[in-house]
Amino acid sequence: MQIHLMEVTKEELASVLGGFNPWWRGDQIPDLPNWRRAAFGELRQWVGAPKVARAIFLSGARQIGKTTLLFQTIDDLLRSGVPAGNIIYATFDHPLIKLAGVDAVLDVWREREPKSSGAEFVFLDEAQFIRDHGTWIKHQVDFFKQRRITFTGSAMPLRQTGQESGFGRWHDIPLATLSFYEYQQLKKLDLPPLPALSALQDLLSWTPDELRRAAELARPYVAHFHNHLIHGGFPQIALLESTARAQQLLREDIVDKALKRDMTATFGVRQPLDLEQVFLYLCRHDGGILDLTALSNNLRVTRPTAQRYIELLEATHLICRLPPFAYGKEILHGRHKIYMADAAIAPAVMLQGRAVIDNPSALGTAVEAAVLKHLRTRYHRQGAKFCYWRGKKDKEVDLVAEFAGNAVPFEVKYRSQPANARDLRGLLSFCAEKSVERGYVVTKSLDDFGPLQQKKASHARLFRIPATLLCYWMGEMEQQEKV
Repeated sequence: MQIHLMEVTKEELASVLGGFNPWWRGDQIPDLPNWRRAAFGELRQWVGAPKVARAIFLSGARQIGKTTLLFQTIDDLLRSGVPAGNIIYATFDHPLIKLAGVDAVLDVWREREPKSSGAEFVFLDEAQFIRDHGTWIKHQVDFFKQRRITFTGSAMPLRQTGQESGFGRWHDIPLATLSFYEYQQLKKLDLPPLPALSALQDLLSWTPDELRRAAELARPYVAHFHNHLIHGGFPQIALLESTARAQQLLREDIVDKALKRDMTATFGVRQPLDLEQVFLYLCRHDGGILDLTALSNNLRVTRPTAQRYIELLEATHLICRLPPFAYGKEILHGRHKIYMADAAIAPAVMLQGRAVIDNPSALGTAVEAAVLKHLRTRYHRQGAKFCYWRGKKDKEVDLVAEFAGNAVPFEVKYRSQPANARDLRGLLSFCAEKSVERGYVVTKSLDDFGPLQQKKASHARLFRIPATLLCYWMGEMEQQEKV
């Protein structure tokens, strides 16, 4: 019996591409929102006026808004006068485009749309389905200087899919789930405006009256902050009013598809049930230090298999690993802390509904995950690295941000009791050992806001800031930052 390989004709491919590129026929991009994510500014600058000759890699979880950002960038290019024929969009999530391959896509584009003078702009969605994409992008960057490549990936660990071949050939723009500030903008919440903040350390010079004023204005924000933690930062899900429906869609459209489709189709996972069990284990231990031996024994999988699954879960943007504060070989032997990439993921998977708000432990973990996400998103352009610290006698600091050799610690105390020095021995020890100049205690109550009073003289200035305000200001500063 003779088997005929399926081929895509140029006519079929041209028809599909024409549907994805309405500007070729003079039409507008349909259903394009006016509101833009904070990452739009960085993406638009790199596409329009790149600092160096590189492709742009927009990375993030599925249904996080990457495609919308691409179309908003295309719309802005068209409005700035770029000829329609010099822009192409293709998603390799589409079966015909995936089957045809990227070179056939570009050939059909150039046959259909004559090139005008100036740069060409190529937007490739879900590029993990392009065969040898790292080598292909390297070749494009090296030999097609007038062609600017922007590609996305929701399941693309670069170290496993051609990082070496593409090293130095692309600029990574990580797209996290919605910040609390973006969540409010998307939902068009009618809230009193808060005072602007240009840098977190500026709070150290605020007067008591300024702190009290900000706290009073922020009171209507707290309930919405809790909703943000429960509904999550995936744009379409965040718009839903029903918590049960939001968590159902998060499980079905985000988590299940990432585990069952991306893992099998992209990474060839042959035991998806084992992978699901590892993920469920991590959800139950969200925010904890990973004991790989305990995980392996509990689930009856080998350590190498468990380690690979954890790396793949991070590659699909479901989890975030936080290394210990250490140097050299200490890092290799240290154990990571594991957080969900969005605070809503674990409650959705564990079917907790709104009960998480009344569970101090679960709510504290959700706030830790949210604080980590907001700080990483805000400071990624400055090259900040994030870790946790554990010293002698189990003294610990939840999160440490490292900027060019300077460490800034954050300790999350999201509870009803006010933060005091007696409960912050880990933070105080870290500041003393590392000669840290300032640190922050992330609190729950809006009244728990201001400098931390210390009985003993300390080199470090410690400041208490409510999580609601911290997450709002981190998102606002990211939105307003000039690229």
